Amino acid sequence: MTEPDLPERPLAERLRLVITRLARRLRQQAEAPISPTQSAALATIERRGPLTLGELAETERVQPPTITAAVGRLEEQGLVERHRDPDDRRVTRVQVTDAGRRLLAETRSRTSAYLERRVGELSGRDRATLERAAAILERLLEDQ
Repeated sequence: MTEPDLPERPLAERLRLVITRLARRLRQQAEAPISPTQSAALATIERRGPLTLGELAETERVQPPTITAAVGRLEEQGLVERHRDPDDRRVTRVQVTDAGRRLLAETRSRTSAYLERRVGELSGRDRATLERAAAILERLLEDQ
């Protein structure tokens, strides 16, 4: 037996589709030389780091082997570096390098410029609606 459509379902499905497509478009605009997983990890390390690989995997909600591989590739490219924790020499933490910060700044600049151009094509009323929608989406993510 199938579940009846709830009134929220069409909106939820529409939001899922449009957010997925927007995220894909932004990744394309970023022209980053790293994968989406690596990009997300790098941004999280910058925002919350230095982090252990376990903390990073938990934050990104991926399995430890995925993070280990992603961080390894980021390290090979000089975008992150590992350091021993000064309080517990058994623990290694990952932090962003200057090259990693530059890459993040460049990709953010490209994606922001793309969005700025597209939003600039909208009417003032539509921009105000997007402003309200952004605040609502932020609230949806607060408990995550």
